[in-house]
Amino acid sequence: MSDATDPWLIVGLGNPGPEYAANRHNVGFMVADLLAERVGGKFKRAQKAQAQVLEGRIGPPGPLSRRVVLAKPMSYMNLSGGPVTALRDFYKVPTDHVVAIHDELDIDYGMLRLKLGGGDNGHNGLKSMTKSMGPEYHRVRFGIGRPPGRMQVADFVLKDFSSAERKELGYLVDRAADSVESLLADGLERAQSTYNS
Repeated sequence: MSDATDPWLIVGLGNPGPEYAANRHNVGFMVADLLAERVGGKFKRAQKAQAQVLEGRIGPPGPLSRRVVLAKPMSYMNLSGGPVTALRDFYKVPTDHVVAIHDELDIDYGMLRLKLGGGDNGHNGLKSMTKSMGPEYHRVRFGIGRPPGRMQVADFVLKDFSSAERKELGYLVDRAADSVESLLADGLERAQSTYNS
């Protein structure tokens, strides 16, 4: 079982490369980038995994400050499990101290849901992570809503946010980053009661 001194591995899920940067599927990367700004560091290539990582601390100075490894897997989304598991093992992070930040089709745009464990709901990044290390990691689910009309899910998640969505996106990414900080400082139940909408 994990304890308060164990590090946390915070993983933003997405696809590498500039052509994917503003896609709905890359909202996990957007939140990880904002957390990196808050930590005050830059992502570097990991030695031990196909990922970019940043080590630092999140939270106020003192006993509530948590040691974190922020990560963005540089595999494609459906292969995220390999890099995440390699980082978990290298940094000796308990699985229940792994947090995946990802887009979620079954939640309205901009809504958040935090949870521990559960299914993958058809999300290829989660499917790959669960296959590699089991389901008992935290998820910060960022709602992107369902595709309009008959648009295929794959096309929808690989499209950029609409201009209407982009108006709110900065605020919503900020709120998602806040929810990660709350999860680490206050625990899952308090973070859920504040941020689950």
